Amino acid sequence: MILEAVPVTFPEPHRASRSSRTGRQATTPEPCKVKPSATTRKKVYERRDAVVKVIKAAFPPGHDISYQSHKIIGSLGRNTAANPVDDIDLLVHLFIDEDLWNRRYRDDSSEFLYRVRKVLNEKSPVRKIGSRGQAVRFFYADGLSVDVAPVEKYEGGDYAIPDGAGKWLRTNPGKHEAHLNERNGAVEGDLKKIIRFAKKWNKAHSSNLSSFHLEMLVARTFTVLGNDSREALQYFFHHNRNNLSVQDPAGHSGDLSRYLTLGAHVALNFAFNAALSRATAANEAEERGDHREAIRLWRIILGDDFPMYG
Repeated sequence: MILEAVPVTFPEPHRASRSSRTGRQATTPEPCKVKPSATTRKKVYERRDAVVKVIKAAFPPGHDISYQSHKIIGSLGRNTAANPVDDIDLLVHLFIDEDLWNRRYRDDSSEFLYRVRKVLNEKSPVRKIGSRGQAVRFFYADGLSVDVAPVEKYEGGDYAIPDGAGKWLRTNPGKHEAHLNERNGAVEGDLKKIIRFAKKWNKAHSSNLSSFHLEMLVARTFTVLGNDSREALQYFFHHNRNNLSVQDPAGHSGDLSRYLTLGAHVALNFAFNAALSRATAANEAEERGDHREAIRLWRIILGDDFPMYG
């Protein structure tokens, strides 16, 4: 991917400029190294279909818990996943008989999650199935696991999902997906591409940010994006240093940074400032024609998937 580059001047808040200059070289990773390939997507859909087949057999129509529908959510559902893909988040709506819901599960999501895991263990050919907080995880030898989030549906499109501690959380993945698609269409550029690059940075530097939190930080950063990924990344680091609070667009989880400890805040602000310094230096190096130095710095920022010089 050959990207436009511009002299570095910070635009007005939430805006990355669209000017360009000549003499460019490719100094960001090729799309195939960042965005999941068609082969990976095919494998994801095949794995999803295999798990859904098991769930349908385990919770057939007419039972006190019965399968209703499914949807890939998370990064894969929002088309923001970055390589490597090692898990699939699968939301599965299960209808629960009203009497059973009131007697056993309304006040105890852990018991509900335990029953789902137990039934799936009995029905599935997959030899290892376990719990992972809010989900039931199908483990596979190739490393591509499936996290099944069993949910009960509320009116208005919201879902009740186990919170991992016996209570229920209200969530709406559809609103999250719609919000990100709306922001992607509004900025006159590929916002999801910037999200994937930001995820490569996050993974290369301790993964202190949750995936969804990071996506919402990127989504709120720009009003106009343009086609310069390098300048956009520099501005992302600039805009979000010491500025990690962002609200859940579905209106349920409040401030998405609440999970961060004081130590994590300190580490992240250090990481943002370090990335900003390197991104600024990389863009300045490219401006003066020193592509070797620019690539060296971007490789530190984005990790080993970034191409080496030459």
